[in-house]
Formats: sequence, structure tokens, C-alpha cells
Amino acid sequence: MIIVWLALIVVYGVREPGVFLTTGTFQTIFGSQQALVFLTVALMCTICVGEFVDLSVASVFGLTAVTMTVLTVEHGWNVWAASLAAVVLGAVCGAVNGLLVVRFGVNVIVVTLGMGTFLLGGALWMTDLLPVSGIDPGFSRIALQPVAGLPLSFYEGLLLILGFAYLLHLTPLGRNMRFVAANREVSRLAGVRVSRVRFGSFVAAGTVCGVGGVLSAASTGGFDPSVSQSYLLPTFAATFLGTAILLPGRFNPLGTWIAVYFLATGILGLQLMGVAGWVSNVFYGGVLIVAVSLSTVLHSRSS
Repeated sequence: MIIVWLALIVVYGVREPGVFLTTGTFQTIFGSQQALVFLTVALMCTICVGEFVDLSVASVFGLTAVTMTVLTVEHGWNVWAASLAAVVLGAVCGAVNGLLVVRFGVNVIVVTLGMGTFLLGGALWMTDLLPVSGIDPGFSRIALQPVAGLPLSFYEGLLLILGFAYLLHLTPLGRNMRFVAANREVSRLAGVRVSRVRFGSFVAAGTVCGVGGVLSAASTGGFDPSVSQSYLLPTFAATFLGTAILLPGRFNPLGTWIAVYFLATGILGLQLMGVAGWVSNVFYGGVLIVAVSLSTVLHSRSS
């Protein structure tokens, strides 16, 4: 997959050398994917314990971004207090998901699809179906402060990826998460608190969405709740594509991080070549099908 990524760069560079092979293009690719990085980590929080389909992450992300903006702009809250409230709201949404799935045994697809739709409606209600903006421009420094040519949010996303990779592969909690994903009953017999691990993964997913939503609102000065669902397909595409990178057949943070920028490169290159806007849906949808197929085949071979 990394070879394919390099091949894409070569093809786009040959087709549009004066446009694609520029510093600005690569700054755009690596400096504009903060939201997707946070969303993929949120999705992996539940995937890594065997809950494969959390369809609410994009809506939680959007609701927290809207909440932070509305509290700051329309209700006069201190921007840091509003940010904390938004992150707590994200954690609460994750806790509700976890309670319904873990405690009451409701199907995860039903719960997260319903929660995602409910939260999207709530965000649209809060904003009267309109984008909201007006956050103090000084607050944007937490996301847009340039460091070595890239915004600070790039490094925050990288730190999140590295931290999650460390937790997943080098800590007892990460080992327990993988055990639970492999076999809940055996994990329970081995002394792992399966319900607590599963519930905590949903809370962690909501919290990561909350932090990502705050950073997204800070970087743009506001948020449009109607666009939150547009993140869902790229989030799944990048997460599953990551299983074909570094650790074939296994969900892994570093592989997913590479997949995020692979997708960004593909979409931006097509746009610079003048391809119509609908191509992004075709590209993301096609990549998701290929990624899931690769993941299935590679996982079967490794098993």
C-alpha cells in the first residue's frame, strides 16, 4: 500500500507537475486531516475490543464542535470552559452507547446508528440548520499554530496515534483489549473485566471525538453540523485500509495514520486534475470495498 501511495504521487506529479509537486500541496495534504485522524482513533477504540461498527463517531464529533461554538458565541461562555463541556458531552454520548450495548445487550449497529441520527438532529436543532461561527481567532492557535511548516493539529494527531499505538501494543490494558476482541468468554475466564473494557472503549471513543471536535471548531472558527456525516465514509475507509499496512490483517494505529494521508493524496490529486466532485465518493467507496476485502483475506491467512 505504501508503494501504491508513492505511485500515486509519481502519477499526479507527471500529470500536474507545476501544481501537485509543490510545497503547498503537501502542506495541504498533511495539514488538513486532523479531523479524520481523531475520528479513526475513536473508531479503533471500539474496533479493538470487537465492536466493529460504531456509526455514531461522526455525529458525536459534530455535536461537540457545535456545542463548543454555541456555548462560546451565543451564551458567552469562556472558550476553555466550553471546550471542557464539549469533551465531557462526547464522553457522555460514548457512555450511553456503552451502557446500551454492554449492559443491556442491544445490537451495536442499532444503537450507534440511532445515536448518530439522534445527535445529528440535535446539532442541527442547536444551530437552526445553519453553520455557526465567531470563536475568538486567538483560540485557533491550539490547532493552527505553525510548527515546521505544518499546523499544530498535525502533531496533535500524530501524538494521539503514537499514544494509542503504545497503549494497544505495549500495555496490559492494550493486551486485554485484544484478548476481549479475540474471545470474550476466554478473556472473562482469564480474569479480564470484559464488560469494563468494552464500556471504557465506548467512553474513550466519545472523549476522542470531543477533543477532535473542539480542535476542528478552533481551526475554522466554528462548525457546520450538516457536514459531520461526510466524515463517516472516509473514517471507515481509512481504518480498514490500515489493516493492509504494517500489520497485515490487523487494525493498527500507525497503518491507519498512513491510510489517512494515502486517501488525502488520492482525492487531492484527482481534484487538481480537474475530475468532478463526485469522484470523492467513488474513491472512498471503492477503497472501503477493497480495504475490507484485503482485511478479510489477510486476517484469514494470518489465522
